[in-house]
Amino acid sequence: MPWFCPRPWQVVACTIEPRPGGAFCTTMQSPEGETLPEGVGCFLAVEAPHRLVWTNLLGPDFMPQAITHPGFGFVCELRFDHLPEGGTRYQAQVHHVDAAGRDTHAAMGFEQGWAIALSQLVEMVQRT
Repeated sequence: MPWFCPRPWQVVACTIEPRPGGAFCTTMQSPEGETLPEGVGCFLAVEAPHRLVWTNLLGPDFMPQAITHPGFGFVCELRFDHLPEGGTRYQAQVHHVDAAGRDTHAAMGFEQGWAIALSQLVEMVQRT
């Protein structure tokens, strides 16, 4: 919750069950206090510590669901690869159902937001 969305936005509720079929649900809130509808999804693959894949096209336990928020379907894959010289290579790739969904996500600031969230994760890890 402390790093997943770019500040000053915040995650105010989440359920994360990192297993195939497990829930990936988050609720975000704007700096003005507007709470967005819960984003409900499902993990498709969990290959700790290297790969996570989830989608909003399915709900927990692989149950089909209508896409309500953010209004487009996607599958997100995160990869974490150890580098021989030290450190980790992080890759995030999102596959959208269609070009309109991709464009909507881009207009929401997806790339910039994910870069900020990653920097917040690194900051949090370095503090511990």
